[in-house]
Amino acid sequence: MTLTQDLDLDAGIGFANEISDLSIIQEDSCAIVSCHRKPDSRVLNWIKELDPVYLPKARVILPPERVQRALKQICDNSGTPDCEERDRFISDISNLAKAFTDYMQPPYIRLRLDVITTNACRKFHIDAIKSRLLCTYRGSGTQYGVSINGAEPSHIFTVPLGAPIVLRGTLWPESPKSGIVHRSPPIEGTGECRSVLVIDPIFDLEEES
Repeated sequence: MTLTQDLDLDAGIGFANEISDLSIIQEDSCAIVSCHRKPDSRVLNWIKELDPVYLPKARVILPPERVQRALKQICDNSGTPDCEERDRFISDISNLAKAFTDYMQPPYIRLRLDVITTNACRKFHIDAIKSRLLCTYRGSGTQYGVSINGAEPSHIFTVPLGAPIVLRGTLWPESPKSGIVHRSPPIEGTGECRSVLVIDPIFDLEEES
């Protein structure tokens, strides 16, 4: 794994080769980690060709050990075809959830599977959470850049399809705060459909009620 750091920041950008290396988000000099793994092309091609009506969509809070079972139910509820590609899709998300929770150690997670066709979260921002894992399975990937004094980034980077990233949020105990911001790519009016996985750690269920 490698770690690069912008000279103007106290927090930088990490690049991991394996999903287990996403844990370098815990390094003091790292605010975002992108995993440059080789994605499962069969899964990505399957999702690309799937009718958007049957793309899995859900928002659930659950213990990490129940992710795989929940994903099967989500796919069933969404009418997602039962096939080998679906099983591989479920397995991939389960592995990402395990890698994320192994170092974050939350008792619960919020798991979202979003189907996006509009300009959702089009403004660059930092999430009001401790950290977040994102992985785009269909469509354009998440965009990020460095914000100086609250301005929009002058250089915008797009995360590759199928590449998971982990970002620090505003609740990460760091000082000074990171200047790295992100957004969903603006796609409204293009006819593009995105399928995005989002995983957040939850340490207190009462705060979610």
